[in-house]
Amino acid sequence: MNDLNLPCPEVQVITKGGEPAFAVVPYDQYLVLLGAKHSHVPQRVLDLQYSNNLSRIGAWRKYRGISQRELAQRLNMVQSTITRLERPNVKPRLKTLEQVALALGCTVEQLAP
Repeated sequence: MNDLNLPCPEVQVITKGGEPAFAVVPYDQYLVLLGAKHSHVPQRVLDLQYSNNLSRIGAWRKYRGISQRELAQRLNMVQSTITRLERPNVKPRLKTLEQVALALGCTVEQLAP
């Protein structure tokens, strides 16, 4: 986590007078914040999903270059939960998908198999 405890550590915070004034976020994360129905999935995510026999969650995690442990920390979960979520054919609840999407900087639609 970054010093502001944001779920997406790639956020860059620009301060003015010592106070946060602006935030620069990855484009995928920006779409999530807008509530956009962005459904494009990078080919690399799909390659990771099928070559490693993972769920889309696992593929996005690997694509973002973060460990299961780090994702678990972002989500306030234990690592074994992340391991379970990364199994193929797992069907997480919508609330879980929303939390994971925010932590991975993608949309719920992009996590759909």
